[in-house]
Amino acid sequence: MDTSSHSYTTSGGIGVRRVAEPCHPDALAALVERVEHRRGGVLSSGMEYPGRYSRWHLGYVDPCLEISARGRRISAIALNDRGRVLFAAVADRLAECGALVAPRGADHIAIEVPEPSPGEFFTEEQRSRRPSVFTALRSLVALFFNDTDPHLGLYGAFGYDLAFQFEPIDQVLERAAEDRDLVLQLPDAIIVRDRKRETCVRYSYEFTASDGTATDGLERSTPATPAVVAAEVPAPPEPGSFAAVVAEAKEKFRRGDLFEVVPSHRVYGPCASPARFYERLRERNPAPYEFFFNLGEGEYLVGASPEMFVRVSGAPGQGQRVETCPIAGTIKRGDTPLGDAENIKELLSSPKEESELTMCTDVDRNDKSRVCEPGSVRVIGRRQIEMYSRLIHTVDHIEGTLRPEFDALDAFLTHMWAVTVTGAPKTWAMRFIEQHESAPRRWYGGAVGVISFDGSMNTGLTLRTAHIRDGVAAVRAGATLLYDSDPESEERETYLKARALLETLADADADDSAAQDRPGAREAGPAPLPRAGEGMRVLLVDHEDSFVNTLADYVRRHGAQVTTVRHGFAPELLDEFAPDLVVLSPGPGLPADFAMNALLDELDARSLPVFGVCLGLQGMVEHAGGELRTLAEPVHGKPGRVLVSGGALLGDLGADGAFAAARYHSTYTTRDLVKGYAVTAVVEDGPEPVVMAIEDAGAKRWAVQFHPESILTASVGEQIIANALRLARG
Repeated sequence: MDTSSHSYTTSGGIGVRRVAEPCHPDALAALVERVEHRRGGVLSSGMEYPGRYSRWHLGYVDPCLEISARGRRISAIALNDRGRVLFAAVADRLAECGALVAPRGADHIAIEVPEPSPGEFFTEEQRSRRPSVFTALRSLVALFFNDTDPHLGLYGAFGYDLAFQFEPIDQVLERAAEDRDLVLQLPDAIIVRDRKRETCVRYSYEFTASDGTATDGLERSTPATPAVVAAEVPAPPEPGSFAAVVAEAKEKFRRGDLFEVVPSHRVYGPCASPARFYERLRERNPAPYEFFFNLGEGEYLVGASPEMFVRVSGAPGQGQRVETCPIAGTIKRGDTPLGDAENIKELLSSPKEESELTMCTDVDRNDKSRVCEPGSVRVIGRRQIEMYSRLIHTVDHIEGTLRPEFDALDAFLTHMWAVTVTGAPKTWAMRFIEQHESAPRRWYGGAVGVISFDGSMNTGLTLRTAHIRDGVAAVRAGATLLYDSDPESEERETYLKARALLETLADADADDSAAQDRPGAREAGPAPLPRAGEGMRVLLVDHEDSFVNTLADYVRRHGAQVTTVRHGFAPELLDEFAPDLVVLSPGPGLPADFAMNALLDELDARSLPVFGVCLGLQGMVEHAGGELRTLAEPVHGKPGRVLVSGGALLGDLGADGAFAAARYHSTYTTRDLVKGYAVTAVVEDGPEPVVMAIEDAGAKRWAVQFHPESILTASVGEQIIANALRLARG
């Protein structure tokens, strides 16, 4: 490959000249050593999986600009003279997004993005456009946007606390003043190694600002960061402390507040050289997302994450592909390949591990349904096996097509944070985590990667990661808890997950690996369904649930216009939206937690048709004078055999009047406890059948206890939604 040059102008009027020249792969090894002493980053993939990952390796050092955030305060700093050429344009964009919190300097600016005003109302479909630090990031991406360059962008780390700008969660744990929630760097020279094509290229960028100043001839360097010196590490967690958290979670499962939750705790090790640690980790524990960042201020992140967070590819506004690969289900590696085979068999045969992944995938599909084209969200890989140095995981692969009005940041925000590091329902799981972990998560459970200026994005979850500061590596590990979880075994699993990193802190040698992700073959989608909701307006009430957007997607597939609002909205909105059908979503807790009786009174006063799902059914039963009970053992993410006894909603479904459906509940009712409704379906569960569907055709009320939007209800789920729309239309 010969040296080549490419020039273009960004959407914000910045001139860019990119020079591409071949370089030796050893340049990346040398770059790793430099990143230990100067700001920069190295990202690689140490494993291939057809259609999902291929091997790649890229890195940069001495970025010209840095963007960071603490809470709603976002800052930009020019790190050298080259960054100062761009600084005025960057600062102008930030200044439009919030109020200055300090005098604007020649190379630094800090603003506070305001909270939404009391009168501002955002539906759930608009949630990713609420004012936040991402408002400022979106403005910066627009400043540098050009769809011809896939490498120029913002590289770095996204902290866990960013989610609190979107979720109503009180912070219980104390945060240190120096903790940052976001650090992104703009490199102006990037080395990219592609082992598929056997190329290694250094891309160098020169910029020209709108006032004519340019970076040509200016030095590519930044100040050195503090030297790392290994220090004494804190004591490990008290034995049994994590098991105690598991026991508390089981009580939440029993009540129905949680379906699953992923708490974590920290262990420590000394680290004198983050660069050597990174190279050793790549050798010992190859993973799809390997990374090493020097974030400045004495902070480093080194990780080998097994899990994609959000990857967005394609041209903005033209059907961008959004994909994720949730991981749930874990077992240790065997001592031999035969031992691996036996453990894989055990893993795939475990109902608990299957339920764990089912719930994760159902939540992930829901996340995509908020921003993807109706009907485009599909599971393209189910319970696939991935092998790591110490562990074997089951993984699903999910894709969707982004609606043209949304961008990569919308896709990123709607998944914040992955159910595999929080739990479900997400909001309630994150509240549990905040109340039961001993320290803030910082970077753990967030993401690392790149927001590219061509509109694409590639991020991995911050798992199997060491946060290094003052010579101490903090390694956080968690476990996905279900009602079936055993406290002692879950605690052991956390130490098993942390083991690869802790052992690597004292191990040696490494090797480079590289390549580039490529999309894989896609299966044919489902056949188009009749559009039962064409022209209808549907109001979907969200009870802080993790499946509501998949419900919305199912409704949209049938042509209806859907607006989603959180519970507790003003009743006048019912008159403003004038819906043809109100859908009461599932959710944690009990109907009283969401004042559902008051809402149903308002719906009765307007004679609005209602379709309830899970918690929605429970609220409708209580509102009509019926009673609820609590199961001896909750059923979350598990199939049930629904027996249909009539009614218009389910009467045409299932062979011999029965079908399989997903159950996510601990609260239930029985025939004799239901008042004012006909019971049209049950599950024969325990000493007496559990009600699965109710109807009052005259009042236009229908409800199901199971989840029609789950993959476990795939055979009939969409038909149930279509039936509900037709019945509401009358």
